[in-house]
Amino acid sequence: MASAKTLRDFLQPAKRIKVSSSVEPSNPLNHQFNPIPSKSITDSSSSALTAVQRSRIEFNKLRAKAKRNLNLCLQLVSKSKSEGVGYVKLEKLLVEETWLEALSGELQKPYAKTLCKFLENEICNGSVPIYPPQHLIFNALNSTPFDGVKAVIIGQDPYHGPGQAMGLSFSVPEGIKPPSSLVNIFKELKQDLGFAIPSHGNLERWAIQGVLLLNTVLTVRSHQANSHAKKGWEQFTDSVIKTISQNKEGVVFLLWGNSAQEKSRLIDGTKHYILKAAHPSGLSANRGYFGCRHFSQTNKLLEKMGNLPIDWQLTSLDN
Repeated sequence: MASAKTLRDFLQPAKRIKVSSSVEPSNPLNHQFNPIPSKSITDSSSSALTAVQRSRIEFNKLRAKAKRNLNLCLQLVSKSKSEGVGYVKLEKLLVEETWLEALSGELQKPYAKTLCKFLENEICNGSVPIYPPQHLIFNALNSTPFDGVKAVIIGQDPYHGPGQAMGLSFSVPEGIKPPSSLVNIFKELKQDLGFAIPSHGNLERWAIQGVLLLNTVLTVRSHQANSHAKKGWEQFTDSVIKTISQNKEGVVFLLWGNSAQEKSRLIDGTKHYILKAAHPSGLSANRGYFGCRHFSQTNKLLEKMGNLPIDWQLTSLDN
């Protein structure tokens, strides 16, 4: 088994790879647009060590912000329960300022108000638990600020088993057995970059670094897949994707499976990079997911634009 790379090792120049034909446009490395780098990976006045230090400081700042947002949501839910309400309106659970500005007015639209009423009834009057817990419904947006989005991995429904869903696509909390799709993601990560398969399935480290882990539907009934589909969530998450496409440049969209690839119609391919592959589920991983090398391709594209690559190696957030 390959030993885990350190952050310093990871920030060395990536090995040269051939970008597969699953990237849209067919040769994105020849794109002519030049987004302004958010964080330069080259600085003649700085040593490699200071680059590592700078990256670590930035990560800790972003982690602290994500933790603050999580605590705000926890406080809102706790307060509602202490007041005997037990439900917090959706617009109050999106607390990340950059997304509130980018999606201004979205949660006040008629479809969102209808969705809010549906969720209130499901949570307050339903006999079946709703996942993820309320404070994690907008975890993807509250963990990855709009201005920091570098890549987007689109999922579908939240996991519907007890304790699995945490508001980040494909991710499960530490201590929960990774589902088969996530296991296959880790297998591809090992094949692509040589990283050891993690001992847990918590992808918060990716989210904090700028990987938006967005499901197209953000809630679900326990053990009832797609039970909250076509209730308004798709319109909301489509708006998230369109907002990124229209107001940012050089974001890498990782679209795994037909459902995710349908969202390519919302993405301006002249401004962004689109990587397509089969879904990592046990049914399709061998038909085009394994070998896609999307992790190294994403980093190559980010580095080409002068941005720091994603450290895909997962360790506990306490490390």
